[in-house]
Amino acid sequence: MSDASDTGAGPARHGEAVLDREGLAELVRLLRRRGRTVIGPTVRDGAIVLDELEDADALPFGWGVELEAGRYRLRRRDDGAAFAHSAGPQSWKSFLHPERVRQWSADRRPDGRMDVTEEEQPTLSYALLGVRPCDLRAIRILDRVMTGGRHQDATYLNRRTGAFLIAAECTEPGATCFCVSMGTGPAVDAGYDLALTEVVDDTGHRFWCRSGSEEGAEVLAQLPRRGADDATRTAAGEAVSAAADRMGRSMPPVDLRTLMRDSLEAERWDDVTARCLSCGNCTMVCPTCFCTTTEDVTDLTGDHAERWRRWDSCYDLDFSLVQGGPVRPSARSRYRQWLTHKLGTWHDQFGSSGCVGCGRCIVWCPTGIDLTEEAHALHQEATPRESAP
Repeated sequence: MSDASDTGAGPARHGEAVLDREGLAELVRLLRRRGRTVIGPTVRDGAIVLDELEDADALPFGWGVELEAGRYRLRRRDDGAAFAHSAGPQSWKSFLHPERVRQWSADRRPDGRMDVTEEEQPTLSYALLGVRPCDLRAIRILDRVMTGGRHQDATYLNRRTGAFLIAAECTEPGATCFCVSMGTGPAVDAGYDLALTEVVDDTGHRFWCRSGSEEGAEVLAQLPRRGADDATRTAAGEAVSAAADRMGRSMPPVDLRTLMRDSLEAERWDDVTARCLSCGNCTMVCPTCFCTTTEDVTDLTGDHAERWRRWDSCYDLDFSLVQGGPVRPSARSRYRQWLTHKLGTWHDQFGSSGCVGCGRCIVWCPTGIDLTEEAHALHQEATPRESAP
């Protein structure tokens, strides 16, 4: 790095630099000055949630999490790290593809006619800070689902277009994480404007920062920073590599698409659905589940009506309702639909798996159902049949 870039007076050479906590704080301030709404992790209500950040002090410095199937707990850390925690109950889907959106409203005139007003799209400019590699991949999957076909979703497109993505590589996987199995982490690959790798060691607390876009390089050039040094690069790389070796879960080492296709009549579906409540929690917390329905509401007078779009779940009995009844009336058929679509037929629709290995569905299942366990069980059930003469 040149002296100018080391002191923050010139452009970041090769698009990388080292930020300290003040550099991270200035990043939040700079993005807010540019008119962006900065969303990032913060501690609230006993969890690390995503919310608007007014400054970097709201980040969860010194907080980690303990995860298991059906269990989530905050815990204090000794190192003061800001991004050493696993996925919380929300994903970035909550902001890009919100849970409820009003589509239009209608009001009755005195003469009995109706005025129908289409809901205007708000002007939004998001900066998403601390996007995990698995969630970064989830956003790219949603991009294909919501905007990659003939009919683009206007709400998603409005919120996604121009969003500034700041990835945070994973150095602290949880007990329910399996991004390595899905090829989505713990290192970032593409799709970010800036990427951070947090390092806390005897040398200090710092962030190895790389730009992945022209705007990212421009933002990085305006931050207080110093040149990227080999010691920081090495420490960051080792932390991410170590995370890859500490995944709490894994998928069976088989073609999951083929496994799902060939397991439609497996007995394991009866076992898992004996435990499934069909509550839909897994679809609500999943960063790629996208299904919606519409509902119309009126006031008590009947003079005002609204149409809302809201998230829906394939676990809902009415989700596949047609004349004569639902297509999938049993819990077995609904769980099978979710898992085989997520791991299998998603490829046929969108060209990739719909699972990124974040583990949220495992953590937030009230009965602790683990889709990696189910995939292993399906594989074990199928293996004797495959090897039989």
